[in-house]
Amino acid sequence: MEAKKTPKADLAKKSGMFLNLGLLVSVGLVLLAFEWKSYDDRNLMDLGQVADDFEELLDIPITEQPPPPPPPIEQPIIQEVPDEIEIEEKIEVDFDLDVKEDAVIKEVVIADAPVVEKADEIFDVVENAPEFPGGMEAWNDYLRKNLKYPTQARRMGIEGTVYVVFVVNTDGSIQDVDILRGIGGGCDEEALRVVSNAPKWTPGKQRGRPVRVRMRLPIRFKLG
Repeated sequence: MEAKKTPKADLAKKSGMFLNLGLLVSVGLVLLAFEWKSYDDRNLMDLGQVADDFEELLDIPITEQPPPPPPPIEQPIIQEVPDEIEIEEKIEVDFDLDVKEDAVIKEVVIADAPVVEKADEIFDVVENAPEFPGGMEAWNDYLRKNLKYPTQARRMGIEGTVYVVFVVNTDGSIQDVDILRGIGGGCDEEALRVVSNAPKWTPGKQRGRPVRVRMRLPIRFKLG
C-alpha cells in the first residue's frame, strides 16, 4: 500500500529556503568568530600612578656663559697744583701810534731757499743741453767720416738704427757710453767706438753752471 504525501508535508518545496537560511547562519557564525575578542586578565597588574615628570625634564633653560669681567681701569692720579699767583701789576699798552699817511710799509719778501745741487749728479733734462762743436750738422759729418760699416753686417744685410746713451761731463768729455738698443752684426760695437772717440762737447748748463748731462742719440746704419 503506497503512502502519499500531502502537499503541506512535502519538504522538497522548502529545501531552497532551508539552504539559504543555513548559509546565512553559517556566514554569521564565521563573522562572529573573527570579530570576537577575548582578553586575558591573568597578566594584568595594577602599577599604580606613575609620576610624570617628562615636561619638567624637557623644559631645560638655556644656560648662557657670562662674558669675563673687563679688566679694571686704572684711574689717573690727579695731583693738585697750587693756584698760580695772580699778577696784580697792570701793563698799560698804548695803541695810539702816530702813523703818517705818506708812510710806506715795505713788503716783506721771503726768498726761496737756494737749491743745493750735488756735484756728481747727472741730469736728464737741463736748461741748456750739451752740444757738439758746430751743432748737430757737424756731428753728422763726424759720423759719416769716422763710422765704418761692419763687414759682418754688410754680408748679412743688416741695417737699422743703434741707440747710444752716454754722459757729457762738465768739461765736455764723454764717458759711460752704452747701447740702449742695438741691431747686432758688429754695428753696436762700431757705434760705441765712434762715440767714445768723439771730441769734447760743449757741456750742458743748469742755472748758468756746467753740469753732467746724460745724452741719448741714434746712429743709423744703412747699406748703400
